[in-house]
Amino acid sequence: MPIVALLVALVVLVVVLIGAVTGSTPQPDACESQVDGPPVAGIPATYLALYRKAAADYGIPWEILAAVGSVESDHGRSTAPGIHSGENHAGAGGPMQFLSATWAGYGVDGDHDGKKNRYDPADSIPAAANYLRHNGAPPKMRAALFAYNHSNTYVDNVLNRAHKYKITLTTGTTPANASPPAECAEAAAISAPNATIAKIIAFAMAQRGKPYVFGATGPNAWDCSSLVQAAYAAAGLTIPRTTFAQWPFGIRIPNDHAQPGDLVFFNSGPGTSTTTPGHVGLVIGNGQMIAARCSTCHPAIGVETYHRPDWIGTTRPLFRLTSTSNPDQPLRG
Repeated sequence: MPIVALLVALVVLVVVLIGAVTGSTPQPDACESQVDGPPVAGIPATYLALYRKAAADYGIPWEILAAVGSVESDHGRSTAPGIHSGENHAGAGGPMQFLSATWAGYGVDGDHDGKKNRYDPADSIPAAANYLRHNGAPPKMRAALFAYNHSNTYVDNVLNRAHKYKITLTTGTTPANASPPAECAEAAAISAPNATIAKIIAFAMAQRGKPYVFGATGPNAWDCSSLVQAAYAAAGLTIPRTTFAQWPFGIRIPNDHAQPGDLVFFNSGPGTSTTTPGHVGLVIGNGQMIAARCSTCHPAIGVETYHRPDWIGTTRPLFRLTSTSNPDQPLRG
């Protein structure tokens, strides 16, 4: 065999062996900040990157933010009063047109320069996402946009422009759609305490609609404990496989201290009791959990309240994983 061919064969063999040891190539994290993406006609590249970053950070579709920026200031290109300095006749200023009082409450230091400047798109665009999210977006997008500007005509204009942006094609045939996946947007709207918990919740939310199969470990079906184990694994964390092992693993906390990322346990299923729970769910906030429920449930994996009569306890695995045992300490990533 020629030397060059032998070297190539050895390299291929090494790659195959590495793949066999490490498993398949890790998939990119769908919830990482998605600043890069195809160009969109009519939107300056700098503004488009800011819209996409704010979308990933706050869970508001980039095309909505772009549509607001288009209506308010033509993406900062307008020379109307109040865009680059001062205020317009209504008292609004900056490319996303914030009133000073609203800015005081929802302004963001997006570029981390120590200042919140409503005339700086690096601050005002994430601030717009922050304000829309505060008012119910993305689930209540019309209401959030109406709070932004109390006009149904304005809301319709923004939504129409957003739709056009989303379906606009680039110079090729790739849709200019860089919105974060729905589960990432929902996880962001849940206000997870940190990026680690956001990843845990985003993974679990992405499993909705899949079947429940007792003993299944994914990726096409799950049971209650394998779902939460896999969700933690998506954030690089290892917890036990079964409900019975997960119950003693995490640090017990009072039920009224439950936070996103915690596990809630139930005296549910055969052979279980108040000391050996048989069902587990993942807290996502606001009294809700996501859980793989049962094979006949619709949906089998979905969101529901954890305030039920058979709720017997709550644990915080992150405290075990970070060697911390203070239930009142803020969660860390």
